[in-house]
Amino acid sequence: MALAVLDLDIDRLPDRLELTADQEGALALLRLDGAPCGQAILWRDAHDNMDPLRKRLLRAANSSFWERWLERELGLSHADPDPATLPGATVVICTRDRTEDLERCLDGLLAMPDQPDILVVDNAPSTDGTRALVARYPMVRYLLEPRPGLDVARNTAIRNSSSEIIAFIDDDAVPDRLWLRHLLRNFEDAMVLAAGGLTMALELDAPAQIAFQRFGGFSRGFKRFTYDALTTDPFDAWHAAAGVNLAIRRSATDLIGLFDEALDAGTLSCAGGDTDYCRRILTAGYRIAYDPQALNWHRHRRSMEELQRQVYGYECAFFAILTKSLLFERNPRALLRGLKWLRHQLPSLARSFRHQQHRTVPFNIIWVQTRGAFAGPGRYLRARRVAAAHERRS
Repeated sequence: MALAVLDLDIDRLPDRLELTADQEGALALLRLDGAPCGQAILWRDAHDNMDPLRKRLLRAANSSFWERWLERELGLSHADPDPATLPGATVVICTRDRTEDLERCLDGLLAMPDQPDILVVDNAPSTDGTRALVARYPMVRYLLEPRPGLDVARNTAIRNSSSEIIAFIDDDAVPDRLWLRHLLRNFEDAMVLAAGGLTMALELDAPAQIAFQRFGGFSRGFKRFTYDALTTDPFDAWHAAAGVNLAIRRSATDLIGLFDEALDAGTLSCAGGDTDYCRRILTAGYRIAYDPQALNWHRHRRSMEELQRQVYGYECAFFAILTKSLLFERNPRALLRGLKWLRHQLPSLARSFRHQQHRTVPFNIIWVQTRGAFAGPGRYLRARRVAAAHERRS
């Protein structure tokens, strides 16, 4: 099964939904006056599929769309940010051997109306493909970071940029036209050390991509919000932002430190560097802004094997962060969070083995999560030793 992904302004629609033979329906991002404000899912075999597309979309639109619709009817405007008032930024793409994705990302960045400093960090590549690709973009800077690890690459980028804001976008993501402007407008508040935006699926062509979207994907809703430790448990900081669409204030590195090089892709901890950084921001009493108009589009993993590794990695990383907090920050709440997770997970695990026929993917998600969780502490301790050994050698 596949779904079309549509980007539609409700005031400028085609008459009907056009699907290819293998598409069972569509996930549509809805805009009003150009601003993303909601979404709708349409199915090929729905009883109303002969109705005009506008009528079908309005029937399926979620509540956030209608809130924005009401604001427009009441004359409450949402002006785009004035670029002259925004802080300077370096856009960073940390990448490894994914030139097809990177090319799409760079083309998207260069299509934005503002041209920031753009830096590609080539992390422990196996070929010279990324260097050759970036050479075709004279306005893009290239850095080779031979030491593997996404957080290693992020820290290298920070050390090699001088802008007030460092904006990270994944190599398999594409920015919306005004992505950066909307991300940067959130730093007016001096207490905001990081800002994240909305990430939608770039394609839903494979069952693994649809399954990831059903698990929640990267969606954080269509309402602008500011997170702090009063509204959000720092261990749930992933609600606020993810590295696929994340900007940090340069001064955050003085207040919080750099990214933990024992976490995230390329290490034994598998993931979690972005979540850990956001957790530390909230724990220190600062804020993280979420702005859905800072929109980008992400190509989810296409195979079930990749999705399974992703599910394993996320849980492994969460327990790596709990281990770090408990053993090295002396935070007893980490132990309580682990016990809370067990209380919920173990009954779910038992149910998952009793009802295997109801699985929506070819692997047991709860079992994969559990394996990842139990591996997390040991993997983090080993990754930490590797990072410390490198630190001693350098």
